[in-house]
Amino acid sequence: MGAMSMLALLVTHPLEFRTLLQYYLWHDQRDVSADHERESTGWDRETMRRCWHFLDKTSRSFAAVIKQLEDDLARVVCLYYLVLRGLDTIEDDMTLPDERKQKVLRSFHELTLTRGWSFAENGPEEADRQLLVEYDKVVDELLLLPPKYLAVIVEITKKMEVGMADYAHKAATTGSVYLEKIEDWDLYCHYVAGLVGEGISGLFSASGKEAPFIGEQLELSNSMGLFLQKTNIIRDYREDVEEHRYFWPREIWGAERFGKACGGRPGFKEMKEMYEPGNEKQALWVQSALILDALRHATDSLDYLRLLKNQSIFNFCAIPQSMAIATLELCFMNPTMFQRNVKIRKAEAASLIMRSTNPRDVACIFREYARKIHHKSVPADPSFVHIAVACGKIEHWCEQYYPSFVRMVSSGGAATQQFNPYDARTQVAVANEERDRELWLEKRKQDILAKTNGTDLAGKLKNQNQDTGSTFELLAYVGIVFALIGAVIIGGVYFLIYYLDA
Repeated sequence: MGAMSMLALLVTHPLEFRTLLQYYLWHDQRDVSADHERESTGWDRETMRRCWHFLDKTSRSFAAVIKQLEDDLARVVCLYYLVLRGLDTIEDDMTLPDERKQKVLRSFHELTLTRGWSFAENGPEEADRQLLVEYDKVVDELLLLPPKYLAVIVEITKKMEVGMADYAHKAATTGSVYLEKIEDWDLYCHYVAGLVGEGISGLFSASGKEAPFIGEQLELSNSMGLFLQKTNIIRDYREDVEEHRYFWPREIWGAERFGKACGGRPGFKEMKEMYEPGNEKQALWVQSALILDALRHATDSLDYLRLLKNQSIFNFCAIPQSMAIATLELCFMNPTMFQRNVKIRKAEAASLIMRSTNPRDVACIFREYARKIHHKSVPADPSFVHIAVACGKIEHWCEQYYPSFVRMVSSGGAATQQFNPYDARTQVAVANEERDRELWLEKRKQDILAKTNGTDLAGKLKNQNQDTGSTFELLAYVGIVFALIGAVIIGGVYFLIYYLDA
């Protein structure tokens, strides 16, 4: 933001100004071009500098979080992202003939490792065309990666290219531009985002910064990707429709059930009808059903985040998830979303970035926005009850793992937990702690009795005390003897010195 924008924000939204100021002053940003970072980020090579440039051009939001990954993991994920972005650019380009597109897509995992390969056949209006024109630089950097990273990237590319090629061929040969069922939506999002999550988990495990089992969390990794992708698809409705990209499943927006809630009108015939005047209420019901579907991935995302141990990796995963739940809340029951692309405010985004540092705080973020979504829901919405259930699941998850009556208090640099004395659950928790302590003491007593073959515990403790006393007396006698010997030596030395001086 420029100086004038910050000044205007200070006048109109002083609290947001404070948040942004705190973010700019205290939030550390990794500079991949710094001298001490060049070895791990590859900035000393012209080809890698160009790759960082393409990362900034193709995704501002992901570029920021990717750069925060520590050591060489940032460079690896940067290249991984560019490979998949190149694949997606070919799939999205409607100017390419299907025959040519199929050939390139289905062999992309081989082309992406072919030194000197690039692609200049995209239409001039394709946003990321230049990335493929200079793709040989990405190839050069990929071939420098250790085999443990390259194997993961190639495997995910092979899976993703098949799905993208299938969808592109279907659209080109059948004339169908819509996803029909929610299952089709799930499968499409799996190919374009769920597989990305699986690959990211594989790279985390290969780096050694996370446990090997992280790479095996395919279901949770897929949910992480689907949560982000579905949120983007919902938010980008107007932009996608105007560019003739239709990702909302017809099963939802063309269903008769929404017509019954809107005076008996049938569902929409075309997606573009949703932003036309007079269709606002029915369009919101469609939007609500899609947001409901996206929310079913929320608790899986929270489960995944609890498994991570590396701070930079946690931040990388948690920040987009926090942004996603905030974006869903912004879109929910917001008719403006059908007219233009909506985004959360910069100060809110900065606050989410600064807060998304541990599983407990991220869970609190999810709970806050779930409550806002529930508060905005209306009984006339056909998804009203289901929205309440989805938000309740998030609430229940948070209470199960991070109960609200337990507060974390920082003292002397360490965090300790305290129970809220005004919460009725505190009495139960204290009673449970006391019961657990008594059970432990009783078990400890039984273990000692078993080891002593049933002898009297008090007698054993008395004997232990007597033995301890005897040992103390012996040490005292030894100390006195050494003290006397020392005194004699010191006296002799003093007498000798006095006698010689005389």
